[in-house]
Amino acid sequence: MTQAKTGDTVRIHYIGTLKDGSQFDSSVGRDPLQFQLGAGQIIPGLDREIDGMNLGDKQRVEVPAGEAYGPHDPQKVQQVPRNVIPENIELQPGMQLQAQTQNGVPLTVVVTEIQPESVTLDGNHPLAGQDLVFDVELIEIVQAA
Repeated sequence: MTQAKTGDTVRIHYIGTLKDGSQFDSSVGRDPLQFQLGAGQIIPGLDREIDGMNLGDKQRVEVPAGEAYGPHDPQKVQQVPRNVIPENIELQPGMQLQAQTQNGVPLTVVVTEIQPESVTLDGNHPLAGQDLVFDVELIEIVQAA
């Protein structure tokens, strides 16, 4: 059997869920996810588990938060004055906005709370602090290393 190894370009189908079973992503009905093993193109815990899988294998992979999107960092949650956000934007909790760091780096933030004079924005990845579960099928090794 052909086995996936670091450096291979592979394709997988997957269903991603949280520990409570709620689904956050899936490749079902879409093209499979293609990436190079060991190149840092997917979360480390999933990358590591696919390395060594045989072509056609299906497995459930549990990825702790530290090997996924990291812990939730309270320093990435900030309250900003309402007037720094353009008035034409109708803010809603859960809404994603594009912001810039002080160094000009683009950053996606999520509106978590709206007050008359301020807005709370969370710059953490939406899955930060979450342990993740993936049902994975290795469907193709596109290019061997």
